[in-house]
Amino acid sequence: MCGIVGWVDYEHDLSSDPSLPATARSMTDTLACRGPDDEGVFATRRCVLGHRRLSIIDRAGGAQPMTFTAGDTTVAALTFCGEVYNFTELRAQLEAAGHVFRTRSDTEVVLHAYLEWGEHLVDRLNGMYAFGVWDARTEELVLVRDRMGVKPLYYHRTAHGIVFGSELKALFAHPSVPRAVDREGLCEALDMVKTPGHAVFSGIHEVRPGEVLRVRRQGTLARRYWRLEAREHTEGLTATIGTVRGLLEDIVSRQLISDVPLCSLLSGGLDSSAVTALAARALKARGEGPVRSFAVDFAHAEEGFAPDAVRASPDAPFAQELAAHVGADHSEVLLDSAELADPAVRAAVLRATDLPPAFWGDMWPSLYLLFRAVRQRSTVALSGESADELFGGYLWFRNPNAVAADTFPWLTSGSARYFGGLGLLDQGLLEKLDIPGYRDARYREALAEVPVLPGEDARERRMREITYLNLTRFVQTLLDRKDRMSMAVGLEVRVPFCDHRLVEYVFNVPWAMKTFDGREKSLLRAATADLLPSSVLQRAKTPYPATLDPRYAQALRTELAGVLADPDAPVRPFLDLGKARRAADRASGGVSRPYDRGGVEMALWLDAWLRRYGVSLDI
Repeated sequence: MCGIVGWVDYEHDLSSDPSLPATARSMTDTLACRGPDDEGVFATRRCVLGHRRLSIIDRAGGAQPMTFTAGDTTVAALTFCGEVYNFTELRAQLEAAGHVFRTRSDTEVVLHAYLEWGEHLVDRLNGMYAFGVWDARTEELVLVRDRMGVKPLYYHRTAHGIVFGSELKALFAHPSVPRAVDREGLCEALDMVKTPGHAVFSGIHEVRPGEVLRVRRQGTLARRYWRLEAREHTEGLTATIGTVRGLLEDIVSRQLISDVPLCSLLSGGLDSSAVTALAARALKARGEGPVRSFAVDFAHAEEGFAPDAVRASPDAPFAQELAAHVGADHSEVLLDSAELADPAVRAAVLRATDLPPAFWGDMWPSLYLLFRAVRQRSTVALSGESADELFGGYLWFRNPNAVAADTFPWLTSGSARYFGGLGLLDQGLLEKLDIPGYRDARYREALAEVPVLPGEDARERRMREITYLNLTRFVQTLLDRKDRMSMAVGLEVRVPFCDHRLVEYVFNVPWAMKTFDGREKSLLRAATADLLPSSVLQRAKTPYPATLDPRYAQALRTELAGVLADPDAPVRPFLDLGKARRAADRASGGVSRPYDRGGVEMALWLDAWLRRYGVSLDI
């Protein structure tokens, strides 16, 4: 995995610009964590490409930016982030067409694929990726993002071109990119709404998942090359289960390709256990293994465990049982809750996100600490992310009130408290922002995109809508969190359940078939039943662990008191100071639930963001 940057200017000769080396260095340096192994810059009169490399495949030969030349003339240059899992087949096709390769890397395959098929190479790629290709023949830049938006890609249009990068901080290192946020951007930052293409900061956008953005002298042209489509499902239940299993076997097998140590992230839940078991079987078939796995929990968590509505049991026993069942080389990463409040850790989280985490603030530093520990032994990890969105694992898929609600189902009563963080904000500010109005507009916009299958009954139609909202809005926030926290420590996390072939297929399986046994994720459970111990197979959906330690909540209140004591704290004008003081003075209690800390977490993250990013607010 890597970090990419670049810019195009059609009016100035960049090759003679004395500021170019410093700007290129500043932009690429912001992404050093994403690519600690190597760096490079390519520059011509009109275009600059930068790259930071995390070496995964062909460590010696995959240096970037990668160019293709004819004689002494550069034809095209590529800066690429991600993995293409079918690069071996594509390479064979290209070699048959006469292409000659110098390396074993998937990057070179992408470059030659562009030379052979132009921007339509995207129709042939299977993977997670974001990249930019400079075509010197036409003086055009082509920006591409993978179908599910696993890898990020931001851009800012300038007067005479464009600036782009893997993260917001890379764009901010360019002198033409402002740091302004308007009302709409602040709504986007504060609510659990992820609008495709929106990047919070004014004038900055994301390349949408499944989009090609072509940059020419005349302007930019965006084209969606992939989107979810409604198709009739013709297979019966037994065949459907078999198809899901076959797809999962192929996907996991492809995603085990790596020239560096690889592992799985194992919680003991159905999703991560299925991935780990499939990986163990594939490695054994190759004569390799065992699979390495990592689980996370908080020190002494089992001793003070208290079941609630979303977590009936601790993870550790299930992860240990699954690991023993498949013969994994298993490790447990135990976190100390005190580390979550460590200023250095929280600063690293904010530096990685460039935005205030919008929900369950402790999960960001805990994920960062997990990935930091995993990175000591592995460079690549497989994750079960997005199975819940695809197979219907969340409570709101089965809550009649959430399904019937005229809004995003995770923001309905019963679920909304897990994503709340506005409790300490000033009422006047909230009225000015009108977050409910913004949320409703984004919801209507999302509904209008949902594909329609003629003849589908009302129930199936609504569940298609719920699934679409989860796959195009909710999961994007989780993918962003996983990308930023993993890349902050140079760890590549792969997500088999985001393979577009599986997503296309399962999206069109009728809801009645997805829940054929009356449980959540019936199809996934049936497709992997022979791989898992009964306890894991029957375990109910359990979310990523959050600390319940009252000492963490007390550390937050102490920090908030410090912020309130600072008359120059940038967040003060946005807070209801009375509520904030009462929250800071609240006595320590017993178990500290994440949703009880949301307002304090948001106030602290917002203050840190305003301080460190010099954000100009126009609301």
